[in-house]
Amino acid sequence: MTTISAPSASPTASRGPQVGSFLPPPGPVPLTRLVGLEVRKMVDTLAGRWLVIVTLALALVLMVAFAIFGEAPEVTVGTSLGAAGGPLGILLPVLGIMAATAEWSQRAGLVTFALEPRRGRIVLARVVAGLVLGVAVVVVSVALAYLVTAATGLLGRPSGYDMSAAQLAGFVVVMALSVLQGVAFGFLFLNTPVAIVAVLALPSVIAVATQFSERMAEVAPWVDLSRSGAPLLEGTLTWTTAGQLATSSLLWIGLPLAIGTWRVLRSEVK
Repeated sequence: MTTISAPSASPTASRGPQVGSFLPPPGPVPLTRLVGLEVRKMVDTLAGRWLVIVTLALALVLMVAFAIFGEAPEVTVGTSLGAAGGPLGILLPVLGIMAATAEWSQRAGLVTFALEPRRGRIVLARVVAGLVLGVAVVVVSVALAYLVTAATGLLGRPSGYDMSAAQLAGFVVVMALSVLQGVAFGFLFLNTPVAIVAVLALPSVIAVATQFSERMAEVAPWVDLSRSGAPLLEGTLTWTTAGQLATSSLLWIGLPLAIGTWRVLRSEVK
């Protein structure tokens, strides 16, 4: 009697989908991947890379110059960061602006929004990416301030580490707010030069307004972001100054960011 065995399964039967089968739809791009891509795009471009390098180099040069030629009785972390605060306060908002306007100035928005059509996730990723890169620059600046202070002490000049943890945290928060303001103005105007001029001119406009108007001088702590952030740098934040900081942040960060997000969601990408 002849026994007929069933044909064995083909070894290629379980190797994946066959011709004519349907592949499952791809899942959404993780937000962490979007943030990583936005950070990489910020430092991959020549302008973004050199902006980070120039910011850190200028901060270091001013710290060293103050340590050598400064007239302060001693060199401290606070005085070093104070010397570097000027360029950081000017260039960090530009970094945030470039994070927001890169797609519109370089006409790469068609590719970006085709790969991720949900524009709200792109806006969120750019806000987080600008904040991450800006805070990283600030942390490196703080480390440079400690190195300059330590080197000054080794050379025999009076030095000290006078900044408390609250003051260091306040410095990082103030610089992070400046980055967020740059991102907000970048989304508001969607144009790099216009956003840079607006961010740089804003403190001067408020300062002139407070000089010519007593009423404006009274409300300045509630509308001037640079003035309301001073208690954070001093480590003397109270409920009143915290309210002033929140009000000015909503005015110059929250409102422009909301309007700019609406523009990105509604604008035609060309």
